[in-house]
Amino acid sequence: MNSDTRAGAPPAPVVHEVSVRTVTAPGVVFTCLEQGGGVPLLLLHGIGSGARSWRQQVASLSGRHRVIAWDAPGYGGSTALPMAQPDAGDYSDALMRLLSAMNVDRMHLVGHSLGAVMAARFAAVHPQRVLTLALASIASGHGRLAEAERARLRDARLFDLATLGVAGMAGKRGPRLLSAQASDAQRAAVIETMSQLRPDGFTQAVHMLSNADTGADVARLPAGMAVQIVYGDADVVTPPASIEAIAAARPGVPVHVVPGAGHALYVEQAEAFDALLLRFIGT
Repeated sequence: MNSDTRAGAPPAPVVHEVSVRTVTAPGVVFTCLEQGGGVPLLLLHGIGSGARSWRQQVASLSGRHRVIAWDAPGYGGSTALPMAQPDAGDYSDALMRLLSAMNVDRMHLVGHSLGAVMAARFAAVHPQRVLTLALASIASGHGRLAEAERARLRDARLFDLATLGVAGMAGKRGPRLLSAQASDAQRAAVIETMSQLRPDGFTQAVHMLSNADTGADVARLPAGMAVQIVYGDADVVTPPASIEAIAAARPGVPVHVVPGAGHALYVEQAEAFDALLLRFIGT
């Protein structure tokens, strides 16, 4: 079922200073934001983002949970994956290494965009670790597309990286993450976060997206797992129709629509996003 979450004009984002933590696991290191105590809440960012994009959630939700926002492999200070063209399973394995190093057994798991691809795979492979699963602005992956279309989409991202550089790509692609109603401060925030991308991590993530099929992982989640889907109706990156198609793979899953929000809805409509998440996980 679908529900709308009404929100007023987006406020300027509050920049919260949250310390970056470095976590060492066998053969690799991860960087993440961490704050609070209690039941862990894991936040997985998208392809053009990083742990820093979750600063508002880390600050606002840490009064109830041990909130952890990772830098995916190849992002921030996290070690890149060893293979040139990883798949969703490789990121799922990396997340397991981080959880083991941080002594996290079970947690609430939240994935945004490409992070939703990773979260769905992790939950499908390790359901016993997941208390609840929230998927926001889901990237469906290109695995079901014809090879020519997959190559076109993959090469367009890599072309922007090669010709514009990280800063130029951030200036071009960053504003598309938000709706036309977003504030200048919010646009500056997403561009600044995207400008911190590492070419190696971004390139690996592009290849993962090219081969991913999120709908297939959502379809094989255990029937008893609590799953929620959230998206903004002004999302031009992962259009609502594509997200509804994934939701159809799991009949009865609650689907919440945030009116006026673009792709990075947790930045643009942070209060509405946080309220939906807290109601879902029951705290």
